[in-house]
Amino acid sequence: MKRFFLLALLVVVLGASAVLLSIDERWQRGLHEGGKPNAVGFGVLGDSDSHAYHDDLNFGANHAARGGALRQRTWQWTEILAHLRSDQLDPGPWGTWGTRFRRLSILRDALGLDGRFPVKQDYLYNQAYSGAVCDNLNSTQTDQAARLLTAMQRQPGRWKDGVVLIRIGTNDFGTQESLEALSHNSAAPRPVALMEACVREIRTSVARLREAYPTLRIVLVGIFNNADWARFHAHWQSPQAMANIHEGLARFNHGLQMIAQGDDRIAFFDDQAWFSDLWGTRLSSGKPVYKTVRFGTHFDVTNTGGDEPRHATVADGHAGTVWNALWAQSLVSLLNRHFGLAVPPLQTDELINFIDADGQLGIR
Repeated sequence: MKRFFLLALLVVVLGASAVLLSIDERWQRGLHEGGKPNAVGFGVLGDSDSHAYHDDLNFGANHAARGGALRQRTWQWTEILAHLRSDQLDPGPWGTWGTRFRRLSILRDALGLDGRFPVKQDYLYNQAYSGAVCDNLNSTQTDQAARLLTAMQRQPGRWKDGVVLIRIGTNDFGTQESLEALSHNSAAPRPVALMEACVREIRTSVARLREAYPTLRIVLVGIFNNADWARFHAHWQSPQAMANIHEGLARFNHGLQMIAQGDDRIAFFDDQAWFSDLWGTRLSSGKPVYKTVRFGTHFDVTNTGGDEPRHATVADGHAGTVWNALWAQSLVSLLNRHFGLAVPPLQTDELINFIDADGQLGIR
């Protein structure tokens, strides 16, 4: 009986240790030590615009999420970079990171361990998760900036000239409610307050990252105008409404540009201009009429929603594979142009061969 009791106690102790010490995480990190010696660290702070689509833990049970039946063939921009340019930009090992239990997260933090929360499957240095708001960049228990810094400290040499991208704000002031308010008044108090608060959070994150790594390179991504999102095309079909929304959102982009001003190690990625260069914008009347994007030699992509790659966005509203591929392509160009990195450009043929290796999607 005593032997049985001791055995049961040992099992409990080992189980608790595995949870608290994250043996699985240490094993995953250990496999990555010393890998990709010429790559610089590449980290991400943000929301679902950067959360890996192949996260089976969060999306596996939701058959409509991130491409639905085509989810295994639908790619997030972070995943495309990880597959095609990890020798230059290291996002860390793929694994399951963090815990789904807030109290366990608090306990692990109290013990000096990494209490990353919430749990997800992704690359180690990608702290972005679906539903995140700007307050999650610096506030306990989520504190994306602190979680990233903890991960960075394991291999600090990779981050002297590393890159961190911050892309967030849609869940704060890109909502239908906020855009509706801006459509009537470009200085509507509620969305303007949310934008100003978000800029402060981003500024704080930048300061924290730079305090630890003074030469770190940072990309700040401007807000996408969700009035151009297929799901919202039925709204704001007037010149004044669209002008007001554009003017209102410009406050946020201006705030990010002010953070970057005078610092050649901070780059601003204008997401609205990027989209406009490809799919265009609404007509001056406010009517949602967009261009068609030719991807490769014959594959056309329209600003519509659906899980097939011919749609700009997947059915659940997030960016589709082609959108993310072209976004990653432009990001690499920005990194090379602004920071003088020598990352090989992402060629369209290379992207197509990755996305549709067997030709079943009709892109090749």
